[in-house]
Amino acid sequence: MPAVVKLQLSLEALAEAIASLDLEEKRQLQEIIEQQIFEAEEELYEDDPQVIAEIAEARQAYQDGDYQTIQEYIASSSGKTS
Repeated sequence: MPAVVKLQLSLEALAEAIASLDLEEKRQLQEIIEQQIFEAEEELYEDDPQVIAEIAEARQAYQDGDYQTIQEYIASSSGKTS
């Protein structure tokens, strides 16, 4: 198990540390941050009553056959003029 070190530093100090990284290290850090943001947002969505209700509504519409496939949507919108 890797050692875990927790630090408390100001946002300015963190920005300075990031500025000292080379491009590849910055890209790696960006991937890490984006993954953590994605996971945090997913957790929020899973517990959001509005999202839960919208998912239940979509599932019910699907079960009722009240939906349109992407192919149907494309076909119907390609005939419209802008």
